[in-house]
Amino acid sequence: MISIAIVEDNDQFRLGLESIILGQKDLLLLASFEDAEKAITALPKMNVDIVISDISLPGMRGTELILRLNQKMPHTQFMVCSIHDDDDTIFETLKCGASGYILKDPITADEIIRSIHDLYNGGAPMSPYIAKKVISTFQKPTSKSPQSVLSVRENEVLELLSKGLLYKEIANKMGVSHETVKKHLKNIYQKLHVNNKIEALNKFKLL
Repeated sequence: MISIAIVEDNDQFRLGLESIILGQKDLLLLASFEDAEKAITALPKMNVDIVISDISLPGMRGTELILRLNQKMPHTQFMVCSIHDDDDTIFETLKCGASGYILKDPITADEIIRSIHDLYNGGAPMSPYIAKKVISTFQKPTSKSPQSVLSVRENEVLELLSKGLLYKEIANKMGVSHETVKKHLKNIYQKLHVNNKIEALNKFKLL
């Protein structure tokens, strides 16, 4: 039997969740709250397997509730059921200790039941849209390569410098003034976070 508590301020949605849980033989509804303040006082005294919570609650937000209860109830798992699908809310919620995140719209009774069982059995249930956002953050490049930071002309200056050309020779080769070459080098030092020509060339050789 999986014991469950609900924290949801929308009466219609809360009653819907209660009905879904009460209709399952292997699910036990222990408590249902319409705000975080009541939940945070009562829940630590209960042996609850899963807490299903909204984010936008009157008074204390769901993220704060999860963070505080997670410290008091280490054996309880938390699943958010919310309308919020922005990156900041999603990652704040997961950092606070939620192990599941499903969107209210659209959501079906079967999906709620399946998510409860997934979470109880060690999974991390997420709506497809939420899962895609989480995965995409790990697929983004962590940083730009030094070469991509530099402009075409700056890369050309370093290329010629690496071949041993003097500033005057680089200027003639590129058809620019000696001062322009020096200006390019100054920008290169700043962008590559180096202090001199040798350090810049060493980084350039690693590109």
